[in-house]
Amino acid sequence: MLSSQHKDETEYDLLIQNATVIDGSGRESYNAHILIFEDEIAKIEKDLHKNFTAKEVIDASGLVLSPGFIDSHAHGDPVETPEFKNFLAMGVTTIALGQDGYSPKEKDLITWFQKVDEINPATNISIFAGHNTLRELSGVNYDTLPDEKGLLAMEALLSKAFDAGVFGMTTGLEYNPGNFSKREELQRLAKIVGKNNGLIMSHMRNEDDLEVENSIRELLAQGEYCPVHVSHIKSVYGKGEERAEEILNLLDSARTAGVQVTADLYPYNASYTGIAIVFPEWAKKPNDFEEVVKNRRSELEEFLRNKIMQRNGPEATLIGSGKFKGKNLKQISEELDKPFEDVLIDDIGPYGAGGAYFIMDGVLQERLVQNEFINICSDGSPSMRHPRGYGSFAKVIETYVLGKKLFTLEEAIHKMTGLSAKIIGLEDRGLIREGFKADLLIFNPTEIKETATYEEPHQLARGFKYVFVNGRLAKQGEDFSKVRNGKMLRKNAD
Repeated sequence: MLSSQHKDETEYDLLIQNATVIDGSGRESYNAHILIFEDEIAKIEKDLHKNFTAKEVIDASGLVLSPGFIDSHAHGDPVETPEFKNFLAMGVTTIALGQDGYSPKEKDLITWFQKVDEINPATNISIFAGHNTLRELSGVNYDTLPDEKGLLAMEALLSKAFDAGVFGMTTGLEYNPGNFSKREELQRLAKIVGKNNGLIMSHMRNEDDLEVENSIRELLAQGEYCPVHVSHIKSVYGKGEERAEEILNLLDSARTAGVQVTADLYPYNASYTGIAIVFPEWAKKPNDFEEVVKNRRSELEEFLRNKIMQRNGPEATLIGSGKFKGKNLKQISEELDKPFEDVLIDDIGPYGAGGAYFIMDGVLQERLVQNEFINICSDGSPSMRHPRGYGSFAKVIETYVLGKKLFTLEEAIHKMTGLSAKIIGLEDRGLIREGFKADLLIFNPTEIKETATYEEPHQLARGFKYVFVNGRLAKQGEDFSKVRNGKMLRKNAD
């Protein structure tokens, strides 16, 4: 019970007393009372004998108080599905959208920002302008070498997006139409990003083990003009700690040369994206798939057969949407009694499904995630059939901290809060500091559970006792507030 001495006459909205504070900086925890007024952390008091008045009081004795987690690479539509229970359940209070080169197809993003303002999503939303979307809106589309008019149009759209409040630009160079872009185009856009103190996040051109370093170097070239960030860093088919060290050394060398480069990672060994990832470029848009099948079928069959075997065989591709969702290619092939390459051509096609691909090495990924410049993301959404959208942040605590002991809880929370905020450019979130926004979690680490699986990917994480967004309760126990408290965040907002 609090002492009556040293009474503070201010009435706060919320007092969280006797908490074990892990503040998001990576430093050791400490015990304190935290006082909230409106949407901010108003006071941090380490003298536990002091008494305070508040409208509501939570006794957090024996519990951790941390900043709300920040998902630097997320997917979803806050206009259509603003509840985002999957994120709140695993402690995420802020998400970064506009990923992999795709953002809302609005020439004037101010209108879209205003829609989100009116809806009040359950989490805070930051967004990036997507390079693929810039190509589409400017009319550049699939041009390999846009003319000056096209380049100027993209630059103007990007500048306008910064005026609206985006935090930077994302590229998705493995996808259409971004994979048609060349160095000059990317560097011209990087100059616009740098001029606006933004960040480039990149789903790089090729994440395969033989090409990942070339892809990183392409991104680092843009780092001459602005900070750059490797999205969901991985080495497809790469194996072992030594290979991870080679990748990390390349990034370290770039930092030594003055490039600001970081990366994020989700804690799973399977990726998730559209099935088009396994098809050759000549079988995808803007080419006519039906014509390709008609005229080059045997060549396409051979390509798909080799590609799938290279990616650990048909059993390593788990279809996540469409009529075959929940089954892997081997199972579908056996059920239909036809080769898996024919299943891909005749029954799915390049745009007929998304899938999870078991193509990453756990040892390599676990070495990467321990690096001080790599933060945690989910790359997930409410609808995606991959457990990362429901379990990533819980899994880090349950498996990486308490299970495998890859790092301390303080280090893990830093990777999910303070580091993420610094990378994105969120100036008043991600840390427990006086004056920062009150996005907060209260929990017992041993109770945090990832429940989502590849078979049942839409099961909510469990264990976060309280989740606060902008000072208001968003979730208590396993119950969600009916009032949504998130905000549409804007870079450089007054």
